[in-house]
Amino acid sequence: MNARTSLRRAIVLTAAIATAEFAATPAAAQPEENSPATPQAAEAEPARAEPAAAEASAADAATPDAAAVETAAPTATAPEEPRFVSLAVYPPRLALSHAGDARRVIAVATRSDGVTRDVTADATWQLESTEGGADAFSLDAGRLRASRDGRAGVRAAFAGLSAQAEATAAGVDAYRGVSYRHDVIPIFLRAGCNSGGCHGSSRGKDGFRLSLFGFDPASDHHRLTRELVGRRLNYSLPEESLLLTKATASAPHTGGKRLERGDDAYNRLREWIEAGAPNDLAGATAVESVRLYPPAAAMESGGQAQRFVVVATYSDGSTRDVTDLSVFLSSNEASAAIDQHGVARTGLRGEAFVMARFDTHTVGSQVLSLPAAGAYTPTEDASDVAPGGGASGYIDRLVSKKLRTMRITPSGLCTDEQFLRRVTIDIAGELPTPAERRAFLADPAPDKRARKIDELLARPGFASIWAKKWADLLLVRTQNNRVDYKPMHLYATWLRQQVQSGRPLDEMIRDLLSATGSTFDTPQTNFYQIEPDAKKTAENVAQSLLGLRLQCAQCHNHPFDRWTMDDYYAFTSFFTQIGRKRADDYREWYVFNRGGGEARHPVGNRVMKPKFLGGEEPDTAGRDRRAVVAEWITSADNPYFAPSVANRVWAHFFGVGVVEPVDDIRISNPPSNPELFDTLGRQLVEYGYDLRQLVRDICNSRAYQRSPEPNATNRDDARNFARMAPRRLPAATLLDCLGQATGAPEKLPGLPRGAKATEIADGRAGNFFLSTFGKPSRETVCACESDASPTLSQALHLINGGMTNDAIARGGLVRKWLGEGKTPAEVIDAIYARCLTRSPTPQEHADYAALIGDDQDTAHALEDIFWAVLNSREFYFNH
Repeated sequence: MNARTSLRRAIVLTAAIATAEFAATPAAAQPEENSPATPQAAEAEPARAEPAAAEASAADAATPDAAAVETAAPTATAPEEPRFVSLAVYPPRLALSHAGDARRVIAVATRSDGVTRDVTADATWQLESTEGGADAFSLDAGRLRASRDGRAGVRAAFAGLSAQAEATAAGVDAYRGVSYRHDVIPIFLRAGCNSGGCHGSSRGKDGFRLSLFGFDPASDHHRLTRELVGRRLNYSLPEESLLLTKATASAPHTGGKRLERGDDAYNRLREWIEAGAPNDLAGATAVESVRLYPPAAAMESGGQAQRFVVVATYSDGSTRDVTDLSVFLSSNEASAAIDQHGVARTGLRGEAFVMARFDTHTVGSQVLSLPAAGAYTPTEDASDVAPGGGASGYIDRLVSKKLRTMRITPSGLCTDEQFLRRVTIDIAGELPTPAERRAFLADPAPDKRARKIDELLARPGFASIWAKKWADLLLVRTQNNRVDYKPMHLYATWLRQQVQSGRPLDEMIRDLLSATGSTFDTPQTNFYQIEPDAKKTAENVAQSLLGLRLQCAQCHNHPFDRWTMDDYYAFTSFFTQIGRKRADDYREWYVFNRGGGEARHPVGNRVMKPKFLGGEEPDTAGRDRRAVVAEWITSADNPYFAPSVANRVWAHFFGVGVVEPVDDIRISNPPSNPELFDTLGRQLVEYGYDLRQLVRDICNSRAYQRSPEPNATNRDDARNFARMAPRRLPAATLLDCLGQATGAPEKLPGLPRGAKATEIADGRAGNFFLSTFGKPSRETVCACESDASPTLSQALHLINGGMTNDAIARGGLVRKWLGEGKTPAEVIDAIYARCLTRSPTPQEHADYAALIGDDQDTAHALEDIFWAVLNSREFYFNH
């Protein structure tokens, strides 16, 4: 290599190192396992133009021959002066039912701009007589009490508005006493005594063990009352009980002070001990539901406060204010922190989900922390109309509604070139050809984007992408001694046929879950061969199809969701009667319903009857239990399946789901846009589970067609779809695009040269490139296996590895173009059109001309430029 070539390579390498630094930062930080806060990390932005580096910004990619599209920010309109337009009192019904019962009451006013304010202390309160007279009640500092039975209205007035709650009192002359089930256990949970870091650990702490989060209250009562008799609980001198002296730090306690002497929790425990620590588990009512009021709040940032009230409903129909017994959490304390009394305060701009946990129930409310009204001007962005004139207006209405509430201005529409590259990669897994680009830019029709979407949906690449996604979810791979290559390949082929034929997803899943027969003749039976353990099968079905992670509930009640150990083992019972036997061919197995086998609860060894998650116990007599659960999962009434699938589809096109991670749908990890999440699921059901129709809606929406260029209001937003965040191409798609751009597809294991990486059937097959760029091995159903985060090792592999250079040399495109008489400038145009779906900017042309200079080896210099473009972030990110 001569000195000039060495210098040129050094310049190109320097530019590529900038790409490596960019790739070392994730495009958007993922939320932690139990903290669904909106990601605030810096997003990967389109590359800026750098000399000789092919780093042009995606926003600067428009060329003079590009069709005119809307790229400017929406037009601003003068904001109206916000005023209070509604008032609500929570809870709407207050039912006092025993002596000493008290209920919190709050008033929330809403302004015309959607901002809410806690006006409990500012409102005028009045008790209005109905039955029994208002004098039966008293309201002091936001707490309602009753001296006798009766009915009354609790009215609040503020800013010319009024609202009323209905209050009833019945049986308030009878005192119920302290309940072990409904008072003592919640106190342990609220104080953290039965958490994993304290007495709830498997070995306990300092000689005392409780069941984790109280999943086994009977054993907890035994340990409290039968261990260290007379010390842990002292019935004669309750104040001397270790339970109280340690909790108040009157005696040395590793966990420190958990209670204040004389507070409500302390008094309840003391009263319970004084009464002889009665065990009321046998006759105790069950907590059927818990509500958190208000259901949502949108406050201005900077310390605004909102009180929250927690109300539990029991199996006997009674209700109870359990605010003092609940554990409060916030998903994003920087934006909205909540204290132990249920008072949330706003901080930085953002959104959070405040949660309350009582018994086995966790409920939550969305809290928005918004900038001051003067810092935002509403816009008219025509978001109710889909660009292609299609039926996707519901998407844009719901996205725009959330953006207006968050006071975020969306970016304008992307250019035609940006759209063409983006949608072709996302739908078909390939780059648009230069001929496609020329035809698309020359087309003046206003519906050309919608027509291009329809064309792409008919391509084989669409089926390849979604067959691969389902294969990732359903763990299609060879499995030692269980799934040989032939049945695995038949299974993968079956999946591809389902997607290619457009079979409704509900039919496909019913067919899969109820499959019986030979792994050769009925390939979908391999689903049960890959994972033989009934518990793991139940977990995989719940996580992959319903978006529910049940794993925690195998050993204890889920700490951040509603699922209990009873739920876990009752759902497992649907999969305990699967029979398997080997056929004459050692590679073939038969999967069938053997009609026997039960799941047993590890506490008490109880047989658990099959029960739907959050639903009823179905009649499975004489039926294959798998068919029963398959019907429930794919039912239009199932609240989990359709929204979960729709959310995964959405995430494919935006890089982040409405719920993220997509397979962790729970009350403590809520949707960033609840209305959008629910509506996408309903639309999928209305479309008869037609995947293509949902994809058509998403791609036709303005939300999907937004520019990647940020503005001042949406630069740090990663969850509200105000702009298109650049996304690194998935491993298989990136490898396919590299092969397409260079004209030299990679030879893949088990496939002929020219086959696509998205067509690899076996999850265990692949190469170093695919592993480096995050191809899932299909060992688990976790969405985290498909990792599209950019890393330094990926950039270094592209820069230092021989694959890109070899592909350029094998394809021989540069030398072919020169042989056809193209000038160096025309070759560079061809490289850009082929790789980036745009023309170089004048500045880029000038930089490249200076780089080539009078080099006699023009082909080598142009191959260096080709190599630099393939190593640019603009190439391996979709934007």
